[in-house]
Parts: sequence; structure tokens; C-alpha cells
Amino acid sequence: MKYNEKLQSRIDEVAEVAGYLWEKGWAERNGGNISYNITDVVDDNIRALTPVSEKFPIGKPVPALSGNYFLVTGTGKRMRYVHSSPMDNASIIRISGDGSYYEIMAEKPIRPTSELPSHLMIHNHMAEQGRDIKSVIHTHPIELVAMTHNPAMLEKDVLGKILWSMIPETRAFCPKGLGIIPYTCPGTVELAEATVRELDEYDIVMWEKHGAVGIGTDLIEPFDMIDTFTKSAKIYMSAMAMGFTPAGMTDAQMDEMKEKFNL
Repeated sequence: MKYNEKLQSRIDEVAEVAGYLWEKGWAERNGGNISYNITDVVDDNIRALTPVSEKFPIGKPVPALSGNYFLVTGTGKRMRYVHSSPMDNASIIRISGDGSYYEIMAEKPIRPTSELPSHLMIHNHMAEQGRDIKSVIHTHPIELVAMTHNPAMLEKDVLGKILWSMIPETRAFCPKGLGIIPYTCPGTVELAEATVRELDEYDIVMWEKHGAVGIGTDLIEPFDMIDTFTKSAKIYMSAMAMGFTPAGMTDAQMDEMKEKFNL
């Protein structure tokens, strides 16, 4: 494959974020996955490549992604190795014209994450909505997952409001808040459909007792939002560890933030 500077930049971005996920302890073993729509940086050299795999059915067709190319972390691959050697641990795939199957286009036939159908359903929905969303990230931020084990925090907007109130930046950098999906078996269409619905309303979605999902115009954007929410969770837990429940910002103070930053 001939050198493509713009594509290499996307690969480097995936490697960078994968390293952050590992360093933060959010990517145990092969936990977590990333997908990145790279169609806009694919050149004629890549389009001319012969697929290195059979045609794999997606399950639920994604017609809005017809002919699109994605960089996707591989199934069973560790984020620490995606960081150090991305194209030995990730795959480039091409979606068929009717959106019913994909083929592997990279030099190595690495199968993409088992969560690929969920990723593609999210990408497909965002494309149908006309939203410029190129990346989907799923990871396991420890403190946020811990807070979803508290039933009182699973009611709509309860956890999100607590996290908003811990530090002003969270309200400013994550203006749409945090959605919650009750525990659903990973890798299912039901979980993917629920995630799509929540991402219409929220910046980041938490899967109860499992992890976070974020979307963005690049990969750094959703990583930063998950990181910001996790900082708030750490502030909350630090206060609880010191023996008191943090007061948090008042509704009036958060409304002031909303007005000042046009949130």
C-alpha cells in the first residue's frame, strides 16, 4: 500500500488514543474498541486494492454507509498493542454498495472487533441524520462504571447532573450530558439500538456495569469527554472517601455556566 499522509494521520490518532486508554486502565486485556470512518482520506491506490477476505455479513444492513471505508480495532486485540503497532492490531474494511456486508482491505486479514455491528449502526444512524460523525469509541472508565452499580444513579439524568456539578469544566465541555442504558448483553442489536437512541440526546452514553460509548468528528473529541466525566467521578469519589457527600455546584451556578457559554 502506497504512503497516504492523511490516512497515516488517522492511524496515528487511533494509536495515540489507544495508548491513553491503556495508560488510564480503561482497556484491560482486549477491552474496548474503536472505529473511524476514513472514507474522506481513501485514495485511488486503496480503492484499487483487492480484498484480503471473504464477504462478511453485517447482520443489519447499513445503507447510509454504502462504499465507506473504516479503520477498526481488531477482535481480541489489546489497546496497548494498537498503540505500539496499529496496523498489526487493526483493520481497514470496506462496506458493500448495499450496506449488507464488509470486506477487509488492509494488507493483513485482521478481523474487526466483535462490536462492529454496533459501531456501524451508530455510524449509519449519524450519516442518516446528516451529522459529521467519524469516530466511535467504547472503553471501560473505572470510576464511571463503578457509579453505574448504584441503582439510585441509574435514573434519567441523575448521574449526569452529579458529574456536571463536580467541576465547571464538565458542564462546559460535555453540554449534552451523560445517558444511561440499563444492563443489556454486550454485542447485541438491542444494545446497539438503545445506544443510537441515547446518542441523539447525550454526549456520552454509559452501558450499566460495562463501559462508555462516545462519538465525535475525530477520535480525540469523545475521548476528552469521557476523560472529563471521569475526572468528575474521581472528585465525587474523593469527597466520599474523605467522609462527606460533595455539595456540588447549585442549579443556579450551572444555569449561569449554561448562559455564559451558550450551552
